[in-house]
Amino acid sequence: MTGVSEPAVTLAVPRPGWRFLLAHPAHLLALGLGSGLSPIAPGTVGTLWGWVTFAWLQPLLSTSQWAELLVAGLVVGWWACTVTARHLALADPSPVVWDEILAFWTILWLVTPAGWGVQCVAFGLFRYFDAVKPGPVGWADGLFKVPRAQPIGWAQGFGILLDDGVAALCTLLVMALWRWL
Repeated sequence: MTGVSEPAVTLAVPRPGWRFLLAHPAHLLALGLGSGLSPIAPGTVGTLWGWVTFAWLQPLLSTSQWAELLVAGLVVGWWACTVTARHLALADPSPVVWDEILAFWTILWLVTPAGWGVQCVAFGLFRYFDAVKPGPVGWADGLFKVPRAQPIGWAQGFGILLDDGVAALCTLLVMALWRWL
């Protein structure tokens, strides 16, 4: 014992369910209103939920309102992802899908107006970059990881959002090159 007090490490929930989702407002946001509870491909399901909610919100919000929503979503999402990761005792838990939702909202906001075909390409590219994590996405994903059983801090919450932000940038870069060619 060094005499230095360290933050308590919470025991991980094996697989979060509806009770976990509703236990804290951060869980509700971080788990994408339940879309992250999918037992199969929660990141893909979260991204699909992001697509549906974008289609619903897009005609209701102006450009400046979208910008405000995305900035607020980043700040509040950082808090929600950090709290939820702490409660799950994992640096980047797969049920946390707010990062996919926010990143895909950003992509769609920047490429619209766009037809369904372009949006499908954006979806496929984003899922590729987020799941496979090539190059800069993999680099960003590893920046804030901590070994299991280590305390989860604000840096890990930011890291949850960062790799999806980089995946979104890569998606937008490929789409810009595609349109340019």
